[in-house]
Amino acid sequence: MGDKIKDSYRSSKNIYDNVLTRDKWWSKLYISLFWGGVDDNQIAAELLKYIPDDFSGKLLDVPVGTAVFTHNKYAALKNAEITCLDYSADMLEQAKKRFENDGITNISAIEGSVEALPFEDNTFDIVLCMNGFHVFPNKNRAILETLRVLKKGGKLISCFYIEGQSKKTDMLVKNCLVKKGWFTPPFYNRISVQTTFGEIYEIKHFHVRGSMVYFCAIKK
Repeated sequence: MGDKIKDSYRSSKNIYDNVLTRDKWWSKLYISLFWGGVDDNQIAAELLKYIPDDFSGKLLDVPVGTAVFTHNKYAALKNAEITCLDYSADMLEQAKKRFENDGITNISAIEGSVEALPFEDNTFDIVLCMNGFHVFPNKNRAILETLRVLKKGGKLISCFYIEGQSKKTDMLVKNCLVKKGWFTPPFYNRISVQTTFGEIYEIKHFHVRGSMVYFCAIKK
């Protein structure tokens, strides 16, 4: 499964940026028809508000992808210590180029798996997991690893696809995105997100927009 994910994102890294973030008619059509008008750019903007503009602690971004949603935010976090990890070397290379172009020097970019994070316990003040949990094959392991490296009282900031909100979106995911290796079942629904994450976090902010959930939670 891991190799399938690497292969799929190696062949689609430019498609990922173009479809989800570019102001093109076919991008707007994709978002409108299959995601109910929910725009990843808007959700990303809301999510990044949970990171203070004067943040100066340690932040882990997993998976960083191509950093298309985050590089502008990171450029402003001059005093933060940022670590970006992704399973796809190709996506990570795109992220590194963005950081270099922006002159960001306080970032470490690492290839690796969320299921075996190469960090000590209680390392990070914030873990950002944007569009990750609908991709991760072993979701329980990903939850435990991100929890492990997060400090007590630290923030988990996350967004991802959930099933059961739209039959049309669920069909797209099942018949296309899963087969391409972009998404990996099983998937959470609205209730299971609150139940699963609520057991180990205090969920401060919880929002569902279309078939996407986004939230900020505090490690107990």
